[in-house]
Amino acid sequence: MGKVTFIPARRQVGNNIKKQEKPKLRVAAYCRVSTDSDEQETSYETQVSHYKEYIQKNPEWQLAGVFADDGISGTNTKKRDEFNRMINECMAGNIDMIITKSISRFARNTLDCLKYVRQLKNKNIPIYFEKESINTMDAKGEVLITIMASLAQQESQSLSQNVKLGLQYRYQQGKVMVNHNHFLGYTKDENGNLVIDPVQAEVVKRIYREYLEGYSMKKICQHLEADGALTGAGNTKWYDSTINKILRNEKYMGDALLQKTYTTDFLTKKRVKNTGIVPQYYVENNHEAIIPKDIFMQVQAELARRRNVRTGKSGKKRCFSGNNCFSQIVCCGHCGELYRRIHWNNHGKKSIVWRCISRLEPSFAKENCTNRTVHEETLKEISLKAINQICNDSDSFINQIQENVAKAIVNADSLSPEVIDKRLEELQKELIHKVNNKQEYDAIADEIFRLRDQKQQSLMDAETQKKNLRRVKDIQDFIKDQSTEITEFDESLVRRLVESITVFNDHFTVEFKSGIKVDIND
Repeated sequence: MGKVTFIPARRQVGNNIKKQEKPKLRVAAYCRVSTDSDEQETSYETQVSHYKEYIQKNPEWQLAGVFADDGISGTNTKKRDEFNRMINECMAGNIDMIITKSISRFARNTLDCLKYVRQLKNKNIPIYFEKESINTMDAKGEVLITIMASLAQQESQSLSQNVKLGLQYRYQQGKVMVNHNHFLGYTKDENGNLVIDPVQAEVVKRIYREYLEGYSMKKICQHLEADGALTGAGNTKWYDSTINKILRNEKYMGDALLQKTYTTDFLTKKRVKNTGIVPQYYVENNHEAIIPKDIFMQVQAELARRRNVRTGKSGKKRCFSGNNCFSQIVCCGHCGELYRRIHWNNHGKKSIVWRCISRLEPSFAKENCTNRTVHEETLKEISLKAINQICNDSDSFINQIQENVAKAIVNADSLSPEVIDKRLEELQKELIHKVNNKQEYDAIADEIFRLRDQKQQSLMDAETQKKNLRRVKDIQDFIKDQSTEITEFDESLVRRLVESITVFNDHFTVEFKSGIKVDIND
């Protein structure tokens, strides 16, 4: 080993090194209140003030901020903006420690609580819970945290159950609670009751009117967007699904079906459609209607009719289109499928024609359809001839129409909604006494569901019959008033009078909405 010489340090004036000061701990506080009541507002302000003073009194601490979420549930952390901002600050290295009142204020969800405790521990950031005197960096910290967080979760579950029971009681009393903020057509008065918003109500009426006029949901959306009509959420963009919900919502005729959805998990707040898992309550004449009940039922019948039209003989689901007066009414006399409008380029000659869907989509056809292609101009000529024919032979067709009316009245369903309502009232009383007898309870419940469906169908059938009678009167009046031959094609007349046009190889059968049929040779 080489020679080592020790060189002592020389003391020099001004060479003394001061002991390095320990940096202050950057401490943040988190607080939260669960409601927006006056009492809790005071608690909120008090917590913010308390933590500012608490942190500033410790000479080794430096205030890194007070993060406070006001009026938000603690069962999950998705909507707690200040909480999430605090965690981001910790991850960015701007906070060394967190103080909070208790585990229940920090999180009531065990998974969330432990997730953030461990995430912060990995960054050497402790959380101190005042009420429980727990520091998560201690050896016993995580064991205690697991126990306390579980208790907090049970507390939240108990609270959620109490809320459910409160809702059930309100439902049983027929008290309707609706989030009117995005509910097109209604707002609430000072007592919390639904009242009509006149401007929005006109949009709702327009949607129902245009649907009954034969327009598709997509076309209605286009009309509303073109006119700048706003949705319930105040947006200018409309969707088919929005129109569909509006057309099916019983609240527009003054009724309310309660508990359409229910919460499956008190932690995630996930709601699903109620398919009979929990009870429902139907409140009739709860508030002022925007749409008369007869119009609402007409729409339900039309929804059912279009749903049936959408599935052809092949069984393939098809979209309803009401953009053209011949859409959905031209059908094949061979295979029964609908005809579709297409732009045809035949040897350089462009034209608009209608062809059987089975020919356009042979893979979905059950048979190889060879029925002919029809030019749109031909359909116009055929429909014009048929309308003129019933006008020229008015006496014969009016007699036939009157026979159809008589048949419709004879075939009416004898079980009225009033009779069904009376039976439903009796079953409601029986149900209360059979709660402890599952077999009998289920049998009564099944009958209630069956009668409710039967009542709905009865109301729809009644409106369909009324609509058919109106159609009959309409065409009867049209025939009587028409004194001269129609020479120009009128699309509105086809929509008003024609039910269907069936295409055969050598002729067309035009069926009118009154039930009468006319064969036209071409």
